[in-house]
Amino acid sequence: MRITNLLHFSEYHRYYVMRDFSLSSLDLKMLSTIYQPMIGAFAISLYHTLFLQLPADKVGCSLMEQQRKLFLALELEGGERGRKFFIEQTSRLEAIGLLRTNRRFAESSDDYVYEYTLYPPLSPNEFFKNQHLTLLLRDKVGKYMVFSLRDELVLPELDELAQANSENLSVPFYELFRLNTQVVDYELEQALFESAASKPAERPEVVIKGFQYSDIIMHFPRESVNRAYVERLKYEPEQMAKINFVAKKYGLYLTDMCRLLDEEGVFEPDGEIALEVLQHKANAVFRQDKKRSEERTRYMARVEQGRSTGASETAGAVIESQDKAVEMEYYLEVPDIFQGECNQHQYNYILRNEPYTFLLEKIFSKGTVPDGLLDTLSKVDLNYRLSEEVINVLIHYLYVNKRSWSKASIEFSVTDMLAKQVSTYEQAVQYIREQTKYKDAKASRGGSRTPAAAGSQRGGTRGKQKPQLPVVGDKPVASRERTAEEREAMRRRAQMLDGKL
Repeated sequence: MRITNLLHFSEYHRYYVMRDFSLSSLDLKMLSTIYQPMIGAFAISLYHTLFLQLPADKVGCSLMEQQRKLFLALELEGGERGRKFFIEQTSRLEAIGLLRTNRRFAESSDDYVYEYTLYPPLSPNEFFKNQHLTLLLRDKVGKYMVFSLRDELVLPELDELAQANSENLSVPFYELFRLNTQVVDYELEQALFESAASKPAERPEVVIKGFQYSDIIMHFPRESVNRAYVERLKYEPEQMAKINFVAKKYGLYLTDMCRLLDEEGVFEPDGEIALEVLQHKANAVFRQDKKRSEERTRYMARVEQGRSTGASETAGAVIESQDKAVEMEYYLEVPDIFQGECNQHQYNYILRNEPYTFLLEKIFSKGTVPDGLLDTLSKVDLNYRLSEEVINVLIHYLYVNKRSWSKASIEFSVTDMLAKQVSTYEQAVQYIREQTKYKDAKASRGGSRTPAAAGSQRGGTRGKQKPQLPVVGDKPVASRERTAEEREAMRRRAQMLDGKL
């Protein structure tokens, strides 16, 4: 049970118990001989106490009570010490799959209500097929005691029948019974639906795509200080999803991931994966592998006399690791480089869910991705904390609009997106649409100017020029425009100036 603030968990908070099974004699023996050595007698006592909150011959949901009732039944003292001990015991039950704890907020009481969902113990066959539970039991009681318990609980098949052929003689349901499907009983269907809706959730079966827990634990060193954290990944599918996403993003092998999980600082003190640290370390491994791959490619090219051997492989199918759909109003057009390989729905699914390294490898398919571009986008991803889907939309914008791939151009766009709080796929699509609309409007305004206006604006950009002042010049008047009297007056004046008159 993950409780960070003990004020949110006390003996005064209410609780209720849900279960859909009853304990048989075999289940009781499994609890006492198998589960009790692994988690302790007090945890098993807590399990029985929770089980008896409902009558043994009934299933469903118990009445709501204060947790004080559990504390008194288990002789736990009130206060911080008793609460921590109770949380520790429930955590043991949760770790081996006997209990699941949920917390709900009740608006009527303005406080938390705790839901305890119980699960039956595994059958002997299922238990001894479970690797990590068997290893835990071996660590507690020893290897030969495990063999003794298995022989006591599981009886082997007779030797003379082990190799005999088997024939199924069972009669299927519809060979013996016929249902009247002509009559529709709405009242019965409604009652069955309500009963199914109130049924407690079954054991969560999480399908993890990528590395499985069994693969990691098999290759992980037993002497590692992080061994306890890795063993807890069995019941933490969210943590496994993070690991597989990082592995897919940086193209890591299973051995690389196990080595990274063994390093210091990858796990927080509470067992959570430090995603930032893991991504930094995975990025370093990715860059080293990329450098070695480039050197190997150049060497093979020289050996094979220039023949190209470094063709990169790209995934043809969309890997649905994260079920994030894209609404049609936020669809982006498929670029020319993806034409014929995927439709518009698949391309937008790639932008929403794939790492940005996958998109870069496709765009730069004729060679390796430039190191400078990888450095810039790694900084955007790890330092600026821009999400993968936003980086993918940014790459689409740069490629489709033929923008510069330089560091300054990318950081300019990233700074603008961070300042405008762009953090989701939808916001990123809206952002690039606004940028495209602004660019088109600016281009249309520039095209509507007259050449003279455009020339004056271009001249103004080079600096302020001197104003053109009017020049007073001699403008001779044609002789035909002067009269005879004016010419005579001008001659007399000239003679007076010469002193002839």
